[in-house]
Amino acid sequence: MLAEYRNEISELKQSNAHFAKVFNDHNELDDKIKDAEHGRVGMSDVEIETMKKQKLLLKDEMLNMILESKKISK
Repeated sequence: MLAEYRNEISELKQSNAHFAKVFNDHNELDDKIKDAEHGRVGMSDVEIETMKKQKLLLKDEMLNMILESKKISK
C-alpha cells in the first residue's frame, strides 16, 4: 500500500494522529477482508465489497494527506 511513500507514511503516523487512525483503520479492514475471503470469517459478498470500498476511501484519504504534507514541506 502506497509503498513509494513509505517515508512520508512513517513520518505522518508519528506526527498526525488523524493519519495514524486512518492508517490503522485501513489495516484493520484489510485484515477483515482477508479473513472473509479466506473463509476464516463468515461474511456475504456484499459485506466484503462494502469493506473494500471503505478501505479504498481510507487509502484515498491517506494519499491526499501525504500529498498535502509534501506540498507543505517544499
